[in-house]
Amino acid sequence: MPRLEKTNGRETKRPKLDWKFVQRFCSIQKILFPSWTSQNALMFATLLCITLTEQLIIYQVGVLPSQFYKVLADKDYTGFKNLVGLAAVLILLNSTLKSCDQYICSQMYVSWRQTLTESLHAAYFQGRVYYTLNVLREDVDNPDQRISQDAERLCKQMSTMASRLIVSPFTLTYYTYHCFHSTGWIGPVSIFGYFVIGTIANKILMGPIVATLFEQEKLEGDFRFKHMQIRVNAESAAFYRAGKVEHMRTDRRLQTLLYTQRSLMNKELWLYSKTILHTRTHVCLAVGALISKNAFVCIYLINGFTQLIDLSTTLSDVAGYTHRIGELREVMDDILRKQCDYDPASGEGYNFDSDFNVHAGPADIAFILDRLSYKSPYSDQLLVQDLSLRISQGTHLLVVGNTGTGKTSLLRVLNRLWEADSGFVQMTTCFGPRGILFLPQKPYLTDGTLREQVIYPLKDIYPASGSVDDERILQFLELAGVSSLLKRTGGLDEKVDWNWYDVLSPGEMQRLCFARLFYLQPKYAVLDEATSALTEEAEAQLYRACKQFGMTLVSLGHRSSLEKYHDVQLKLCGEGRWELAKLKGGSGSLNLREGSM
Repeated sequence: MPRLEKTNGRETKRPKLDWKFVQRFCSIQKILFPSWTSQNALMFATLLCITLTEQLIIYQVGVLPSQFYKVLADKDYTGFKNLVGLAAVLILLNSTLKSCDQYICSQMYVSWRQTLTESLHAAYFQGRVYYTLNVLREDVDNPDQRISQDAERLCKQMSTMASRLIVSPFTLTYYTYHCFHSTGWIGPVSIFGYFVIGTIANKILMGPIVATLFEQEKLEGDFRFKHMQIRVNAESAAFYRAGKVEHMRTDRRLQTLLYTQRSLMNKELWLYSKTILHTRTHVCLAVGALISKNAFVCIYLINGFTQLIDLSTTLSDVAGYTHRIGELREVMDDILRKQCDYDPASGEGYNFDSDFNVHAGPADIAFILDRLSYKSPYSDQLLVQDLSLRISQGTHLLVVGNTGTGKTSLLRVLNRLWEADSGFVQMTTCFGPRGILFLPQKPYLTDGTLREQVIYPLKDIYPASGSVDDERILQFLELAGVSSLLKRTGGLDEKVDWNWYDVLSPGEMQRLCFARLFYLQPKYAVLDEATSALTEEAEAQLYRACKQFGMTLVSLGHRSSLEKYHDVQLKLCGEGRWELAKLKGGSGSLNLREGSM
């Protein structure tokens, strides 16, 4: 299905080091550090203490040469031995603190990644945000990559910068003070001028790098998605003998990605050259630090500024990942505001997730539609116009029509995946057990055990656990005709290391979904061509079982054999027209406005 592009008249701005970056970076920091007493804040404070102690020891090591000159000039053998012992202790302490520094940075990286990713997951899986992002929006590329990969790389880069950035204000202030006392105003002013020139050069060089890095990560996601597409649809591609054409298309994406990577390397070349220049300056001047304590103070002040300048490449990476994650968060927040606070069809507030447990409206009514009109988000042409009916318990509805007339689209509107164009639509029963359950056209199988497949989408076993639940599951697997899965998986709770889609046939997947339906036993079952891969004999067995469990069926399909299991037929004729008729032998009734529109 093509994705809907929504630009809202706004031009896409190239990401760069600007105020927008600062805002997005600060919003991410609020997630990472929710309070002063949070685990991340405490680790950050511990890192500050360690790095400050480390700098104190480095200072002591830095002034040791001047003390060595004195004892050597005085030929003080005892003083020399004491200084050697002190130097060894200081070096050992510095090494220990450096190890602790690295360990805490690694721990912060893991903790930051957990906090940030869980925050993104909370927004991504709220309501239908994940559906809208992946199906209906095109203004954010590869949301899966941004959550799984970009968040990880951002946290990794920030953890590598943390120890150097956290101590910089203290060391720069301290050594600026001592440098001023040693050299007067000329020393600090010269060094600060050196830093300002380096910062301006960095700003000029990093601007194009941030935008190119942003584009590179987008292309990385596109390249990975292409391989995932082949992996998921390997059998279908093999039936088409599509190896050569997919090879060509995959290589085409690779070449586009590599071209952008080379462009990024070319832009980073000048940044690397400037960094090396600063490093060589520092090494040459460091020899002079052996001369006196005053020289060490000046050189270490230069070193402090040089370390900040050396972070240029890392900062450009952080800026690129910050823009990608910040943009994703902003779009998810926008989707939540539009979809959870207001329903344009009814004009009322609505929460997508609340339907799972909340019961509202008459107990014998599932849906109320009043002059409902809807269209595809990809087109301005109405699929159905002014449809009015009530779907009530005990009356089985069959929806038919040619391909493209809006059958599945009707279910998307009923389930709030799509917004209605006009009119009123309301789901008056809860979602899930004791309410309503949808079986989509394409079976969805999650990762996990056989038991987890059957009880999906419940997180816990329903309504009983232990041997009672085992017996129910075995009974429903047998009734659905997939009891053989028990042997293939090794048991209800055995972990499987294969993909369910690769192992099961389309018919087996549909049967397993019916076993799920039998387990949950909702009052209303909405079936979108749920038996298209099965024989009419198997279809009859499953439909009879649904009716024996007391389910009211709303079915979409093309087979005429489905008519015998339903009472009323809704035919979608295209161009907004529809017809409603009672089927032969139907015993139920619908509260509706007769006729066609």
